[in-house]
Amino acid sequence: MKSAVTYELLHVDKQTGARRGVIHTPHGDIQTPIFMPVGTQATVKSMTPEELKEEVKAQIILSNTYHLYLRPGSKIVKEAGGLHKFMNWDRPILTDSGGFQVFSLGDLRTISEEGVEFKSHLDGSRHFFTPESVMETEEDLGADIIMAFDECCPYPSTYEYTKNSMERTTRWAKRCKAAHKTVDKQALFGIIQGGFYKDLRTQSAKDLVELDLPGYAIGGISVGEPKEEFLDILRFTTPLMPEDKPRYLMGVGTPDYLIEAAIAGIDMCDCVLPTRIARNGTALTSHGKVVVRNATYERDWGPLDPECDCYTCKNYTRAYIRHLVKAKEILGVRLLSIHNLRFLTNLMEKVRIEIENDNLANFRDEFYKKYGYTD
Repeated sequence: MKSAVTYELLHVDKQTGARRGVIHTPHGDIQTPIFMPVGTQATVKSMTPEELKEEVKAQIILSNTYHLYLRPGSKIVKEAGGLHKFMNWDRPILTDSGGFQVFSLGDLRTISEEGVEFKSHLDGSRHFFTPESVMETEEDLGADIIMAFDECCPYPSTYEYTKNSMERTTRWAKRCKAAHKTVDKQALFGIIQGGFYKDLRTQSAKDLVELDLPGYAIGGISVGEPKEEFLDILRFTTPLMPEDKPRYLMGVGTPDYLIEAAIAGIDMCDCVLPTRIARNGTALTSHGKVVVRNATYERDWGPLDPECDCYTCKNYTRAYIRHLVKAKEILGVRLLSIHNLRFLTNLMEKVRIEIENDNLANFRDEFYKKYGYTD
């Protein structure tokens, strides 16, 4: 049976090897490399679908299996006609497996070969996730791309712990594939684990590629390690992934990491960063972060970023947005969220153009210099 999601390679940057491609899905095509906004609870915080399309120009968004399982419940979403109808979004959606959220619960969860028992962070009720139950939940939600249930190692972890965790992730991926019924409508992606041990990353990639899944992700990096270690494992792991399938780097959203991911050959990235820092009164700009709540912007009549084409920058001043943030007005968070999300989707639009022009390495150097990155 043909996969619900396929990848088409359009161009490879002659300098860096970065890929320019298209991911074909049941709800439309995705131009890559892409940054994907995160809509954890079936909403990108404070954004309407119309704003995401028209102002942010988002091509695909993520939702979270763990959170939607707990509320409103995947059966409710299924009754609504799936996530697309439930949240009024007619473009592609990716759902993660909930693995990262479950493992971040720490003392509230217990891992076994069968799955993970955990207590809800909402009310303390007990639940059990298995690869099979996660597949059922993700099928209820109805996203175009669904992730296999995996175990994400904390940083740092011992070699033995990481090896056992990686091998369990592979066994769970096999169980996910066996349980996955909606192959013609949803593409199941595997997640390469192995921590910061290259032999484990190699083994994980080899074992998962043998499953011939429609796409693959790198998990378990950008979890608190130094940037040098992140880049080392990223650059080592990406070439182990199939060239004819989408490559997804999970949980990455700072401008430098997005550019480095593209250079390494990654097609997809996601992160909660743009909306999270918006709630703290911070904007991403061409010249680095701007903490707009600071007093220095009290009488600043300029836009957040003069080079940005977003709704916020066309219509509002730093002084006004600072006022909204200080007054705890919801509009302040919304305007910052529109800007931050658009800044990253616009960055990736530029990255795609630079790949086509075989110029991404030069673009990176110029961007870093202007943004204020010293490395």
